[in-house]
Amino acid sequence: MAKTGKMKTKRAAAKRYHITGSGKVTYKKQGLRHILTKKGAKQRRRLRLGATLSPVETKRVKQLMPYAMKG
Repeated sequence: MAKTGKMKTKRAAAKRYHITGSGKVTYKKQGLRHILTKKGAKQRRRLRLGATLSPVETKRVKQLMPYAMKG
């Protein structure tokens, strides 16, 4: 009997995205690493919040992480 291979998770996607219990994909916004002095407090405050991907992008990310919703 031949063994079939396992699907691999794209590690870059696994580090950037998190799948919630309801199936939505969340991520951390960019732009909060450096050069913060020219950004206003309001902008920095909004960048601290996470964001949710659109349904089209969610489908693509879930293909990159086949085991994220299992178990």
